[in-house]
Amino acid sequence: MAITGHTFQVPGGNDCTIFAETDNINYFLNNALTADAVAGPFNVQTSVGSTTRRQYPGDLTTINVSSNTKTVLVDPSRKSGNALPGRNFILKERGGNEELRTFTFKGRVVDLHAFLRAEAAVDMFLFLNTGARYTIDEAVAV
Repeated sequence: MAITGHTFQVPGGNDCTIFAETDNINYFLNNALTADAVAGPFNVQTSVGSTTRRQYPGDLTTINVSSNTKTVLVDPSRKSGNALPGRNFILKERGGNEELRTFTFKGRVVDLHAFLRAEAAVDMFLFLNTGARYTIDEAVAV
C-alpha cells in the first residue's frame, strides 16, 4: 500500500485532501474514500528550447544547444524524501479498540472537521498539529 491523496468537498466548503493509506482512513469513515491517483507511472514528451552553455567549468566561450524533446517519467506515487504535504492530524478511536492513526491534510480545518462529523464510523478524537483536540461522535444515518 502507498500513501496517496483522497480529495473530498463538504457542501458549502472548499476541497480538502487527506494523505493516507486508503484502508487506514476508511477505518474511521462510514463511506469509503477512494484514492485520487490510481494510475501507475508513465512517460511524457516535453520540448526544451534552444540555449547556450559552457562545456566545462571555467570555459570562457559558450556553445549553442539546439531545441529538442526529452522524455520525462511521471509517477503519481512519487514522494520526495520522507515529507508528506500538508499539516498533520491524528484520529484516535474512543472506547472499543482505541485505534490511533496519523495522517496529513491540505485544506481548511473547518472542512476537515465537518467531513469527519458527517462521515464518522466510530466515536473519535481529532488532534490537530496545533495541539487542539476535538471530540467527534459517530455519525447517525438520517
